[in-house]
Amino acid sequence: MVRAFADVQEVARAEGARLGPTDWLTIDQDRIDLFADATSDHQWIHVDHEKAAAGPFEATIAHGYLSLSLLAHFSPQLLKVTKPPKMAINYGLNKVRFLQPVTSGSRVRDVAELSAVTENEKGLLLTVSHTVEIEGQERPALVAESLGLWVP
Repeated sequence: MVRAFADVQEVARAEGARLGPTDWLTIDQDRIDLFADATSDHQWIHVDHEKAAAGPFEATIAHGYLSLSLLAHFSPQLLKVTKPPKMAINYGLNKVRFLQPVTSGSRVRDVAELSAVTENEKGLLLTVSHTVEIEGQERPALVAESLGLWVP
């Protein structure tokens, strides 16, 4: 569910707010294969169906970095600003933990919290704590703390 804000100042006042959950997204083998091609990471656990079926997860799994990269897909579903900043920059990550593999065919979604909003000379630095959940699983795929710099 998208959380709507009027402007950057309203976002700043929402520190601590829960964001999401987003819609579910199916992680199919085509997406995994395309990521393998884009990154040249063709390890068998990701792309060899037969070998992976006999492996520890009994199926191919998404790359951890593929799961992490989905934060870019989920972010527009978490918040929207009617009067957005002139520019928003991916400023990096504070921490990332891959807690459980995402098997091919699984559905994932993001639930987040606007952990901190701090002002600096360039603009607002937003810290968002993400939890990417796997449908039907107790443990999430990953937790990550992302940083975004919003330039007014």
